[in-house]
Amino acid sequence: MTPIRNAVAVCAALLAIVGFASGLQASPKLWQGHGWKTDFSKSEVPFEEILSGGPPRDGIPSIDEPMFKPVAENADYADREPVIALVIDGVARAYPLSVLTWHEIVNDTIAGKPVAVTYCPLCNASIVFDRTVDGRVLDFGTTGLLRKSDLVMYDRQTETWWQQFTGSGIVGEMAGTELDMIPSRVVAFADFKERHPDGAVLVPNDPAARSYGRNPYAQYDTRAAPYSLFKGDLPEEIEPMARVIVVRHDGEITAVEMSHLREQGTLETDGLEFSWREGVASALDSSMIRNGRDVGAVDVVDAETGEPVVHDVTFGFVVFAFHPETPVLTAAGLTPLTVRR
Repeated sequence: MTPIRNAVAVCAALLAIVGFASGLQASPKLWQGHGWKTDFSKSEVPFEEILSGGPPRDGIPSIDEPMFKPVAENADYADREPVIALVIDGVARAYPLSVLTWHEIVNDTIAGKPVAVTYCPLCNASIVFDRTVDGRVLDFGTTGLLRKSDLVMYDRQTETWWQQFTGSGIVGEMAGTELDMIPSRVVAFADFKERHPDGAVLVPNDPAARSYGRNPYAQYDTRAAPYSLFKGDLPEEIEPMARVIVVRHDGEITAVEMSHLREQGTLETDGLEFSWREGVASALDSSMIRNGRDVGAVDVVDAETGEPVVHDVTFGFVVFAFHPETPVLTAAGLTPLTVRR
């Protein structure tokens, strides 16, 4: 990408951040005028909740032909840099957030399983999905739209729109369908190298295409509230930008405030074991991700089997937006959330 096109991409991200596009509500007629072939007669959510995030469809381009290097040969990532660690059938890969910040979706196949590795910076949600649905492999891209400040993905086979935080089809042919989530963790690159010396790490296809390593959302996670792109209520009992661990296991959702786990070191609840360790930089703090403050890493396993379970670390406002009836375990105990007055 030329410097001019790179600057355009950065400006598009910044436009979304400051909220210039937050008032651009859309409708099926407008979306169809932009070329969408989505079946808008099928919807699980009100259309008015879906807003433009700034960039157009695929303006934040997914990575569809990912490239990897052995971790033993890679010196481009700092030890503290956050990476999504994914292990399937003994094959281990790391997906640095310094790359995913600029692409948000990686369509990959690991140990023969098609997966979508996703990251929504505005929600700090790192989630991996199985791309096979009803026997069909889907390829995912970015719509350029947001709902409740969360990435709305689409699949290129049916142009169904999918909510990244929940994995739910929200508009289109597959509305109401749920993508299967796959356990993953956000860890320090050094931790991944230590645990998986034979693993591989994602590298940019074109290192000059984006400002890889930079964080266009500097100081986002120390704000008092999310950007104005979020249209919704904020919780009273926890800070909107407080990190919260959300676990999806056996059809249930468990939420734990990360500061509480950090104080305890380990805890057990709902048949789950949580642990925290230091050493991971925030991807949403410093202008350079490798220099972000230490927010630590989380492990969550089934207390009986010791097997890893699906979880991610998001913000308090996101939990309240998507799971308003889910209480959050805090230092004060199990705390129901209510609307901030």
